[in-house]
Amino acid sequence: MKISYYPGCTLKTRAKNLESSALASLKALGVEFEELPRWNCCGAVYSLADDDLIHLIAPVRDLIRVKERGHDTVLTLCSMCYNTLARANELMKSDEEKRYTINTFMDEEPDYAGEVRVLHFLDFIRDEFGFDKLKEKITNPLNGLKVAPYYGCTLLRPKEVAIDSPDRPKLFHQFLEALGASVIDFGSSTTCCGAYQVLNEPEATLTVSHRILMDAVNHGAEAMALTCPLCDYNLGRRQEAMKEKFDFGDFPIYYFTQLLAMALGLPVEESHFELNLDSSTELLKNKNIIKESA
Repeated sequence: MKISYYPGCTLKTRAKNLESSALASLKALGVEFEELPRWNCCGAVYSLADDDLIHLIAPVRDLIRVKERGHDTVLTLCSMCYNTLARANELMKSDEEKRYTINTFMDEEPDYAGEVRVLHFLDFIRDEFGFDKLKEKITNPLNGLKVAPYYGCTLLRPKEVAIDSPDRPKLFHQFLEALGASVIDFGSSTTCCGAYQVLNEPEATLTVSHRILMDAVNHGAEAMALTCPLCDYNLGRRQEAMKEKFDFGDFPIYYFTQLLAMALGLPVEESHFELNLDSSTELLKNKNIIKESA
């Protein structure tokens, strides 16, 4: 099966450690994929205004690009991109009136009615690849690494596009267990990190992010895995600010695909750990997951 891959904007710049590790892992797993040759920004967030149909033009165009390639599935990595594309897709399938309006507005494009499946990498592994098959591919298990899976908001909300139970999600747990990690459950795993409120309320967002990290630490986690570049910014890159305000910092944060690439025994260069906190590389070396000679 060959599927379309939608990268989104941030993965080509500040989050290339998410994309590079993911694409190298897909190749190692034998998954055939094709990056959409004509893609645009999905819009980053799904509009909360019921009559803001113009905001849906961008994600629907991307879905049309998938259909034009003759594929029925599109794979996403960024949870914000997943949420925006999946919700736009659901609307085009279920709301005949709005579907007509959007298709009429885009008169230069072929009509679209939700024919494409939007998958996040995590539910692709669960539903299309399989955890048992994934375990067979692991050559460098993450033994002894205590990781807290952070779902955030957009993989689980709203329920119409949730990749797992919004109340008791286990998918991310199962993924990390397949890699050999010791998974640490913690109550804040589905709490919003503050998202784009960091622009308007940076101090309030810093407090929220700090509470999430402290919850993981207090439950015994040595590190956190996540799927979203915005979450990585709030929970990872802002740790310098947390040091000043809360005397807290240097807590390793990883993209889930970086841990996958390590467990598959791929070259460390594919994961671009230079874009992570220094403590992230140090922990993996201490656990002998990254060999000192690498």
